[in-house]
Amino acid sequence: MKQVLVTGGCGFVGRHLVAKLAAEGGWTIWIVDDLSTGKAPADWEVPRLVPAGEDGGVALYRVDGFDAEVRFVHADFIAVAQAELGMTPSLGLPRLPAFAEVYHLASVVGGRNVIDNDPLAVGIDLAIDSTFFLWSAKVARPDRILYASSSAAYPIDLQEAGESRALREEDISFDKRLGLPDYTYGWSKLTGEYLGRIAHEKYGLSVGVVRPFSGYGEDQDIVYPFPAIALRVAARHDPVRVYGSGYQTRDFVHIDDACDACLLVCRGVSDGRAFNIGTGEATRFLDLAASMVRVAGYRADVLGTEGKPVGVAERYCDPTRIVTELGWRQTIPLDDGIARALAYAEGRLARGVMPEVL
Repeated sequence: MKQVLVTGGCGFVGRHLVAKLAAEGGWTIWIVDDLSTGKAPADWEVPRLVPAGEDGGVALYRVDGFDAEVRFVHADFIAVAQAELGMTPSLGLPRLPAFAEVYHLASVVGGRNVIDNDPLAVGIDLAIDSTFFLWSAKVARPDRILYASSSAAYPIDLQEAGESRALREEDISFDKRLGLPDYTYGWSKLTGEYLGRIAHEKYGLSVGVVRPFSGYGEDQDIVYPFPAIALRVAARHDPVRVYGSGYQTRDFVHIDDACDACLLVCRGVSDGRAFNIGTGEATRFLDLAASMVRVAGYRADVLGTEGKPVGVAERYCDPTRIVTELGWRQTIPLDDGIARALAYAEGRLARGVMPEVL
């Protein structure tokens, strides 16, 4: 069995990536996560994990329905990596094996409220990424690395109302143009990309970078706008309210399609280049909520809400590079994703999860 590591694997993207890897077969899947934001493995719904014992401080799980083992290290990745680098005592932390693939997802996340209201907490991502690449270069030397950056790394002056366009990978150039990214989260991801480039050029590591746009999925935490709006619609709110004016746009891509893109970039790119993950379609939040109301089959007004963080005015991508070079395609249209999210939101309501009242 080949070994694969997913840092931050208990988060939304990580769980779905583990599901993809389990479906492939042939992997022992390692996760390092301190559960500061992610779900404990026993609470996962996608995929479902079955406890299978313990091995030297590593919790073992089987992936329900697949011949795959998950080995979960409940720890801060910085602590694990620094111990292996000899920078700190191990304090009983397990040694990690050699990895064929590493998907580096660990970061502070939590939606726009966290990015805007706790920017220094988000800034710890700089420490996570610098430690990760140092560990990768000096200790781990994995065969392939996928670094998860973000569309927040793009210059915000290209995302202003009425002046935006589809963002292209070359809009970020460490040789020619950087621009001002989106707050501390954008700065940390921009810096992580630069470290990935150094890891390839100076240390010979195989690194691919992805810039996901607005990923969404049924089981995403309701601190994010897509599932939060779906929950309001499932509860038959009238009016249905969205943050800000609602005229701000995003490029919504289903998590299953985003994870397919991550696998393609990890296995098909080695030189540290970045690839957008998005559909190329700009959707206003007002239109997203109206589509949800339509799919839900009732009538309601859709209105904005002042005094809430909204981020940049317009953000969508040009996906040409990943389509032409790696053959990626969107497989889940937005209406299908909306239907899935509404069905899941109905289940949340049945379990007593209530939508935020705006």
